[in-house]
Amino acid sequence: MPNTLKLTNALADETRYSIYLYIVEQIEPVNVQQIAEQFSIHPNVARLHLTKLNESKLITSELLNNKKGGRPARIYKLPEKPIYLSFPKQENHLLLEWLLELVNMMGTEALDKAKNISYTSGRNSIQNLSLEPQSFDQKMELLSAAALSIGYIPKIETIEDKQIITFSIFNCPYKGHLSTHPHIICSIHESYLKGQFDALFPNNEFVQLESKLNDCSNCVYQIEVL
Repeated sequence: MPNTLKLTNALADETRYSIYLYIVEQIEPVNVQQIAEQFSIHPNVARLHLTKLNESKLITSELLNNKKGGRPARIYKLPEKPIYLSFPKQENHLLLEWLLELVNMMGTEALDKAKNISYTSGRNSIQNLSLEPQSFDQKMELLSAAALSIGYIPKIETIEDKQIITFSIFNCPYKGHLSTHPHIICSIHESYLKGQFDALFPNNEFVQLESKLNDCSNCVYQIEVL
C-alpha cells in the first residue's frame, strides 16, 4: 500500500509534477542532467525533485556503470508496477483482474461483447464533450482533452495533402495486467480508442504500427482521416 501522504506531497509541487509527466513520456530512462536542461533548473534542484519522486515510489532509480570509468550515474524511470491511489481506499484493480479472468474463461464470445462495450464507451466519451459539429482543429482539441485521461498524446502531420494523426501510449493504464491477459487488454483498449476516433472522424483508417505485445517500447497508432 503506497504512502498516500508521500504521493500527494510529491506531486503537489508544479515543477515536480511536470518532471513526472515528462518521465512518463520518455521511452528511455532519464538522468539528472537531462532533467536540469529540459526544465532550465540547476542539477542540484533536479536531483532533489527526482529524489522526492523516487522516495514516493512514483519513479524508480538505479545506478548505471560509466563505460568511460568514474562514478556510476543514477538513472530514473517509471516503475513496472502501477500505483493505485484512492480516497477512501478502493480495490478497483482487483475487480478488473476478476473480470479479465472471466472473459478469458468464457472465450471469444465474451471478448467480442467486451470489445463492443468498450467501443461504445469510447464513442460516448467524445460525444458527451460536444453537441455541435466541429472543425478539424476543434475535434483535435476534444481528442487531446480526452487523451490526457488515458495517457496518450495525438500528433498531426500532413503527408501528400492527407491528414495523418499518430499517437503513442506512453504509460499504458493497464500495464499492471499485461503479464496475465495481454491479448484481452489490448483488444478491449484498442476498441475504446477506435470508438473515440470514429465519433470524431466517421471516415478513417485506423492502424496499429507498434505494440508492447511485440516487445515495442510503446503502442503506436496511426489514423488517416478520409
